[in-house]
Amino acid sequence: MELFKIRKDIPFMRHALVLNAISLITFALAVFFLFSRGLHLSVEFTGGTLMEVSYSQAADLQKVRGTVATLGFSEVQVQNFGSARDVMIRLPAQKGVSSAQQSDKVLSALKASEPDVTLRRTEFVGPQVGDELAEDGLKALGFVVLGIMIYLAIRFEWKFAVSAIIANLHDVIIILGFFAFFQWEFSLAVLAAVLAVLGYSVNESVVIFDRIRENFRRYRKMTTVEVIDNAITSTISRTIITHGSTQIMVLSMLLFGGDTLHYFAMALTIGICFGIYSSVFVAAAIAMWLGLRREDLIKPIKKDNDPGDENSGAVV
Repeated sequence: MELFKIRKDIPFMRHALVLNAISLITFALAVFFLFSRGLHLSVEFTGGTLMEVSYSQAADLQKVRGTVATLGFSEVQVQNFGSARDVMIRLPAQKGVSSAQQSDKVLSALKASEPDVTLRRTEFVGPQVGDELAEDGLKALGFVVLGIMIYLAIRFEWKFAVSAIIANLHDVIIILGFFAFFQWEFSLAVLAAVLAVLGYSVNESVVIFDRIRENFRRYRKMTTVEVIDNAITSTISRTIITHGSTQIMVLSMLLFGGDTLHYFAMALTIGICFGIYSSVFVAAAIAMWLGLRREDLIKPIKKDNDPGDENSGAVV
């Protein structure tokens, strides 16, 4: 399916050096902010108090957030679970304040606003649990990267595997750099979005790589640069349809999903935008600079005549 068809190939690789230089600067800035500012980790990673409260009717989440915010808690996660009447509240840990004291303070404030609220349960999320989650998240990221490299190396060629992983890690670091620069809260939902972006970005790279391999078979007289330009140009319509429809869904979560889905949708939005960019200008360009050739993807055709055959050179 195509919305439109471009008759003339766009010379993407002509500007690959300049665009990759800009990409390298962006990547370096993201790394700098990650080390200088760090990530603003959520309760799941740092530890804190988790409360579950219930109302007699549908809870007003904005009102609950406002009530908790007046107590001096910042970046509090408030969301429904199970039903519209049940609310989960995640409170960050405070020095010198126990989990019981936190929950009693919040419950008193909520009862002053809505007397019918009841506490269903409260528990303390220790920092050890947060360390385990962070470690498991890094392991998940590592396994995803390793799996992608093995898949691309088997399906295509090692040059594609290396270029795709560099492009995908480029997307991940830039997402983390945005969260570090703006000090947005990094939660388990955001980590899930980062892992989703890895798979989403490599899908776009695979589509372009597959078209490059197809073009090497179809256009024997084209150079590597011309083959790559043609492959990217011919997949633009598909890219617009796929990423456009996905971004519409993500945008609806960003605008109407509330605070619970806000940073999840924000991470996906950044990942989708940079995923398109990296697949075109980073992955394809790196594969080209690694010396991608027709022979890397297409096995040479063996001649029918056997040099050892006595009749192979005979004149009839």
